[in-house]
Amino acid sequence: MRALLADAHRRMALQFGFRLWDGSLVPADWPPGALAITIADEGAVAGLLRAPKVTTLANLWAAKRIDIVNGGIFDLVDKRPKGRTREFTRGIGKARALLTAASFLFVPRGGPWPLESIGADRESDGSQAQNKKNIAHHYDVSNAFYKLFLDDEMVYTCAYFHDWSDDLGMAQIQKLDMICRKLRLKPGETMLDIGSGWGSLACHAARHYGVHVVGVTLSEEQIAFARAKVERLGLADKVTFELRDYALMEGSGRFDKVSSIGMFEAIGVSHFDTYFKTVHRLLKPGGLYLHHAITRPGKSGAARGGKKRPEFAALTRYIFPGGELDHLGRTISNLELHGFEIHDVEGWREHYQRTCRFWHDRLAARYEEACKEVGEVTTRVWLAYLAACSIVFQRNNGGLYQTLASKRIKGPAGLPPTREALYSPTRPCGEGQSKD
Repeated sequence: MRALLADAHRRMALQFGFRLWDGSLVPADWPPGALAITIADEGAVAGLLRAPKVTTLANLWAAKRIDIVNGGIFDLVDKRPKGRTREFTRGIGKARALLTAASFLFVPRGGPWPLESIGADRESDGSQAQNKKNIAHHYDVSNAFYKLFLDDEMVYTCAYFHDWSDDLGMAQIQKLDMICRKLRLKPGETMLDIGSGWGSLACHAARHYGVHVVGVTLSEEQIAFARAKVERLGLADKVTFELRDYALMEGSGRFDKVSSIGMFEAIGVSHFDTYFKTVHRLLKPGGLYLHHAITRPGKSGAARGGKKRPEFAALTRYIFPGGELDHLGRTISNLELHGFEIHDVEGWREHYQRTCRFWHDRLAARYEEACKEVGEVTTRVWLAYLAACSIVFQRNNGGLYQTLASKRIKGPAGLPPTREALYSPTRPCGEGQSKD
């Protein structure tokens, strides 16, 4: 195996080395303080040879049988081999076959994988019970855990940078305010926040725009935090949170405005029709709806999106079960087919890349605290998840869009003729915008 790694390093001109279980380095003269992948035991290599899959790598990473020293995931990605993988594969084909056969001597088949207790991902059946289970897996990790890397307002969606030098806290406040401005909130209006998280948007809208907000979530941890925040801020007369599935909200035409910020990804393709029908039912005629969601690139002939890429399948299994991404074209088509008029679409891809990098770096800086709170396996999985998200958006393999729509009516939509008021702080978007 040492020879295989040495051959890989030579053929692919790797810019990182390997530190093996016995303390030796590959290549032998690799500087001890330089970027390297550490391999804790022979079985880690054997496992990858026998099952070279994302799930194998995820389990080895989570168990710390594979790690990175003198750098991190982003450094390793920056140093990844470019354009020489095929040459290497051809050169070691016979050696790899022999080593794969020999690898069964090192560890029991299957290995002790720390993530295997998490069941295989499957699409939600749409029931409140299944949706609640999926949401709990992701959001009920621990409020204290999320506090380690989120901003002071506990905003767990894409921040909005007026300048790339903005810090995370400032960018998240700017995001909350941009949502309120796009919805053109006014005092006394009613607003529904679907997937209300830890209550940051609902409280911001009530405090600064004078609206009455109902937030819905399926996370026990989130709603406890959000309700305590409402009491602390003295907003009990303006903000209420309900632990319920959005689709079970009663009535029709109840709300002037509806926001959905970063929850649509959990719906599942087969439930899109229910989702858009529900939003349309709850919104008043002419009311505004802001749809904020991560997307995948559109592909021809993808009626349901096709088979998930292996890395996304692993992501949804270990981090966000039941999750599926839409593409922008289908989102817009669904909005129009369900009685909405599109007014504005804004791409936030680079904003999300930067947001995820902030989250990763903040969690990495508090690694020991995170391990004490949720364990080292969960901490390592989340670091890999946040890094992978940042890299995906940096490479433009994923998108994030805010789409503003209204419940279609005959005649004028009642919006200003330009976007000027959205981006000019001297031009208020709603009559009730406060000065503070």
